[in-house]
Amino acid sequence: MAFESQSLKKKSYADAGISGDVYSMVMMLPKELEMEKGTNFDLKFHVPDLGRACKVFFRTREVGEFLSGALAGAMTKAVLAPLETIRTRMVVGVGSKNIAGSFLEVIEKQGWQGLWAGNAINMVRIIPTQAIELGTFECVKRSMTSAQEKWNQEECPRLQIGRFNLKFSLSWISPIAVAGAAAGIVSTLACHPLEVLKDRLTVSPEAYPSLSVAISKIYKDGGIGAFYAGISPTLIGMLPYSTCYYFMYETLKTSYCQSKNKKSLNRPEMLLLGAFAGFTASTISFPLEVARKRLMVGALQGKCPPHMAAALSEVIRERGLLGLYRGWGASCLKVMPSSGITWMFYEAWKDILLVGRDHL
Repeated sequence: MAFESQSLKKKSYADAGISGDVYSMVMMLPKELEMEKGTNFDLKFHVPDLGRACKVFFRTREVGEFLSGALAGAMTKAVLAPLETIRTRMVVGVGSKNIAGSFLEVIEKQGWQGLWAGNAINMVRIIPTQAIELGTFECVKRSMTSAQEKWNQEECPRLQIGRFNLKFSLSWISPIAVAGAAAGIVSTLACHPLEVLKDRLTVSPEAYPSLSVAISKIYKDGGIGAFYAGISPTLIGMLPYSTCYYFMYETLKTSYCQSKNKKSLNRPEMLLLGAFAGFTASTISFPLEVARKRLMVGALQGKCPPHMAAALSEVIRERGLLGLYRGWGASCLKVMPSSGITWMFYEAWKDILLVGRDHL
């Protein structure tokens, strides 16, 4: 009977087109592992645990830094929107030439709400801008610092050309300066269209009464490229500002903590050092800011300079060298509290979202 059973099994496998090698393998299986006829297969599909994946994602340091930057930017702009409105009007030469006169002029024509003109787009602009800028700064600074430490521990690459021996080292590069420059460039490229919309809504509320109207008219007049009007001068102006801004703050913070033998700043110290960093960076780069604003809104007056050098020469011709700093007082009035408050809120949110947690 055993032989007959085996023969039947062999015949059935042969009929199914299975070779003798497979038959031999099947015959070697223990009897208790042989599948009975009519056995059902249960196919089970496992749905990914999205909740756990999201939890892991939001625990990463990078996400915490991006969220901290977004929240800090939103809270700062909500407080300082009127100063941003006055600064923009004075920089581009609209209305009164002094801060108090600009305030009264806006209130007289548009009411108190006029001080928050363009604030909706300003909030939409600042949240991604600050998130990208501060997040990029932290990521690049960590990467550069890690690369420098790695190169210092290992022998740096060398290039031998005849008698000359060139040693490639990263020790002379400041990770903070590189991170600051990268932060400004990346955030500008990502969020420049929102800056264009904000300026149009602030400077010409009659022509652009709402965000939807502004988007429609700008696209109709110049297509997608119109949203990147002035991108070159913006990048040129942002590079020295962003580099100086982050370099000043981080350097001052490190020096101050070392001199006081403390690990971190308290909130008032963050406010003061952030304000001073913003003041220094704004003063150095302000002429480029004047030229940038002139180029971005020049199309509204029908006399847009062809490039940044032409914009600078036009300002000097019309108002002299002091014209390059027209609106500087209003700019400092806005930049100093904005910088200080932003750093204070940013460090506070980092303490809430990052400190005391394990990060991946």
